[in-house]
Amino acid sequence: MTPPAEPTSRFLRAARRLPVDRTPVWLMRQAGRYMEEYQAIRAQHSMLEVIRTPELAAEVTLQPLRAFELDAAIIFADILPPLIGMGLDLDFIKGEGPQINNPLRTTYDIDMLATPPAAQTLGSTLEAIRLVTAELGPRDIPLIGFAGAPFTLASYAIEGGGSRNYERTKAMMYGEPAAWKRLMDKLVTVQADYLLEQAKAGASALQLFDSWAGALSKRDYIRYVQPYNTALFKMVARAGVPLINFSTKTSSYIEEVAACGGDVIGVDWQLPLEEVWGRIGYERAIQGNLDPVALLAPWRELRVRIDEVLSGAEGRPGHIFNLGHGILPTTPIENVRRLVDYVHEWGAV
Repeated sequence: MTPPAEPTSRFLRAARRLPVDRTPVWLMRQAGRYMEEYQAIRAQHSMLEVIRTPELAAEVTLQPLRAFELDAAIIFADILPPLIGMGLDLDFIKGEGPQINNPLRTTYDIDMLATPPAAQTLGSTLEAIRLVTAELGPRDIPLIGFAGAPFTLASYAIEGGGSRNYERTKAMMYGEPAAWKRLMDKLVTVQADYLLEQAKAGASALQLFDSWAGALSKRDYIRYVQPYNTALFKMVARAGVPLINFSTKTSSYIEEVAACGGDVIGVDWQLPLEEVWGRIGYERAIQGNLDPVALLAPWRELRVRIDEVLSGAEGRPGHIFNLGHGILPTTPIENVRRLVDYVHEWGAV
């Protein structure tokens, strides 16, 4: 059997810890509210309309690639639409964010959740991936697909929206452990199929977002989350593309997060990059980890923060420059442009 050829794109090479000529850079939420082009589309279409219209989702995905010399695109979608196919009533309320109108409140609600194949319920996003890869493929720019991790989706489904303390979620975990397991197993099934279908549609890498995992203690993470994330990464590994394991506010137990799987560990800005990388091991690639708020600072300060991240990588192969979370809507366009160009210039050889 002939071994697969080495990738040529900076992003995919870094994800495989191969040498690169410059540090690759992309930004979470790089397609979004800080861009006028995005705002123009959203002025005419709701969030779900954009996600459910492949041509619009593809257009929004490509907007930042036209504006900046980014090394990867990420499909425009959201982590929550898989819940719609499972039977939940999701909407995005202007000024408030996502809202689930029939949240999970009982074990019966969990048992009634469906686990339909992604091809049936998320076909618009899969088609958007095909449209984007048709344009970016000839330019050797990879597209990242993504999904929400089981705990983060379960929390949305139980709380009905955002939460500060996750009272209902933790009450379900602690009080109904068998029902919690059934819920997490269903989410693993749905999300694994969704990620695999994204890879089949053309995504060159896949990222799992566990944005709310930091609400848990280390013991609770190991008991209630780690087994399911581990199972999910094992199932998705057969896609044969790099997998990115991203979470926030988990620096106190980042080793346990990394143990779940992933070729690349995405980290927030709580700890210096060099410290986190040393803890997870240099046999893994790392993604991060500039504080998104730094992009609001004057260039003289922003440049110092970028230097700190790049210096922390110490020239090792396997660093993908990114933010520690999504880009903020108030971010100046010029700061994004200068950041991308500066990262490339800094890493030039």
